[in-house]
Amino acid sequence: MADDEAARLRAMFDQAPGFIAILRGPDLIYEVVNRAYYELVGQGNLIGRPVREALPELEAQGYIALAQQVYASGKPFVGHEMPVKFKMAPDAPMVDRYLDLVFQPLCAPDGSVSGVFLQGQDVTEQKRMRDALRQSEERWKFAIEGARDGVWDWDVRTNGVVYSRRYKEILGYSDTEMPDRYEEWVNRIHPEDRSRAVGALQDTAEGSAPYHSEYRLRCKDGVYKWVLSRGIVVTRDEHGHPTRLTGTMTDISDRKETEETIWRHASLDALTGLPNRRLFRDRLEQELRKAHRQQQEVALLFIDLDHFKEANDLLGHDAGDQLLAQVATRLLQCVRDSDTVARLGGDEFTVILTDLRGHPHVERAAQKIIASLAEPFQLHGEVAHVTASIGITLYPGDATEPEALIRNADQAMYAAKHAGRNRFRFFTKSMQKEAQLRVRLARDLRQALAAGQLEVHFQPVIELPSRRITKAEALLRWRHPKQGFVGPSQFIPIAEESGLIHAVGDWVFAEAAMWSERWAEKLGRSFEISVNRSPVQFLGQSNANWAHVLKEKRLPRHSIAVEITEGVLLNASTQVAEALFQYRDAGIHVALDDFGTGYSSLAYLKHFHIDYLKIDQSFVHDIDHNDGSRAIAESMIAMAHRLDMQVIAEGIERPEQEAILRAAGCDFGQGFLFSRAVPPQRFEQLLCG
Repeated sequence: MADDEAARLRAMFDQAPGFIAILRGPDLIYEVVNRAYYELVGQGNLIGRPVREALPELEAQGYIALAQQVYASGKPFVGHEMPVKFKMAPDAPMVDRYLDLVFQPLCAPDGSVSGVFLQGQDVTEQKRMRDALRQSEERWKFAIEGARDGVWDWDVRTNGVVYSRRYKEILGYSDTEMPDRYEEWVNRIHPEDRSRAVGALQDTAEGSAPYHSEYRLRCKDGVYKWVLSRGIVVTRDEHGHPTRLTGTMTDISDRKETEETIWRHASLDALTGLPNRRLFRDRLEQELRKAHRQQQEVALLFIDLDHFKEANDLLGHDAGDQLLAQVATRLLQCVRDSDTVARLGGDEFTVILTDLRGHPHVERAAQKIIASLAEPFQLHGEVAHVTASIGITLYPGDATEPEALIRNADQAMYAAKHAGRNRFRFFTKSMQKEAQLRVRLARDLRQALAAGQLEVHFQPVIELPSRRITKAEALLRWRHPKQGFVGPSQFIPIAEESGLIHAVGDWVFAEAAMWSERWAEKLGRSFEISVNRSPVQFLGQSNANWAHVLKEKRLPRHSIAVEITEGVLLNASTQVAEALFQYRDAGIHVALDDFGTGYSSLAYLKHFHIDYLKIDQSFVHDIDHNDGSRAIAESMIAMAHRLDMQVIAEGIERPEQEAILRAAGCDFGQGFLFSRAVPPQRFEQLLCG
């Protein structure tokens, strides 16, 4: 029976939920250890061994000393959540545990202490849970205090709301000024946000999702402040209806202001305040979806300013920025508030026209824009002139996708430029082929000069009284290996846009100077050849200074004339003025090409010492049967002579035109009546024949 009793006791020890050990004698030798104790210390060979030998790590932690004290004094020791470290294996790291334990002295029949009874529980997990809960509460408290949030508590049954002092402070009230009522909160919400904020709170009350809403609340001073309100249902009645909700309110005005600033930077053009490319795309996609639902049309206008780059570089970038800002203002004045005006970058703008009342409405808007932008721009003492080329495409007739519409409008805009600028064009299917050709030409043009595909032809300029060839105009031609001769109207704009115009222009000038030198030797006198200079070439990126080149070649004065357009004078800067004065000092004549088609004033003509006025062929082609054109041409000739300038008439094709111009006193003429532009060898035959 004794053995059976011992076995039962042993089984009870092993099944006990807590750990148990009996230590005998002053050396505290393990006599009994239950399974929970083995699991606690991670050791399997304890019986018959002193604690100091079996678990040496307890020595430094003071536990062996505690057991010895209990053994020596006969008084028990109770410890709550005592930290202890065990080595679960000889080479393993220490493991932290927390124990509720009791050291109980074991007394012999004679009253002496024979050992120590140790029992307890591993409360590590419970302590960790309590610590985590306490930390969570502390973090919550810290977050509330750190964020300085307001707190609200709503009693649904009475509609009373307790607002914390901080809640009222956020709105500018003292603790006693604001009524603690639910209606007070509702009435303070901005009208645009009210249904959303209240609806979200009702959803939380009826469901289980936490309340989370951003809205504007009216402060004591009447100003609305952005807040973030969060909350949960705290209690419900026996039917599941909410009885109490509580939550916080955070002032997010600064965050909203920052978000607004970020949004503006990301979505609006900093210079003009118009939607930028990103917001334009978003608006376009929205309008297309709306038009699809309502079966309506949308018009997209792509607007590019003509000669803006020249004005920007000639007048300076500050003036260019002012011009763009004024363009934006004028565009907004030309459309309705429901339409979108955007700046894509540089001098490119777009307009989205919605709620169309037929295509005439689109045409009127485009005409209004063109007329508005053609008016002079006053830029702090400077006057600038630009025009606009507009491409128009329609949804859904031309395309249904945003990218395709943008591409169509861009192609239509190039068609408007190619047609003479300062006009609009609707997209047509043929423009796609033209755009593809333009891309190929831009690529091929980069190789054309090095490949010897460019040629300079010369058109005679006739002295009308004597009908002798006294001058020539150098005209660039491109003999494309596949396309044949490509007209200047096709590739010169490409050269200007790509920057190739500088290298090409310098090469044409060098060719003209070479042939002028050759023909001067043959004639025994200087022979003047005029060279067109694009406004882009005045931007200081040319590798050659034409005046210096002529000086180095020692060509006689008046061997070269430079032809410029009225746009150079209209947007003239100090840089342009210096270049023109350098030409004068170097003996280079200056001719004003296409006179009468722009905005030139007499003040410009005198200020820049223009030598020749070239009457545009649009005034010459019907001069023999249009009294108006004849009167204009005669007036130009008389005015030029009064200003000590000579006149060259372009586009003379019929003897009747020549006769009228000679009778009016025109000095020179050029046109198909005399000769087309021809290669230099053929021109030499005409000159010396």
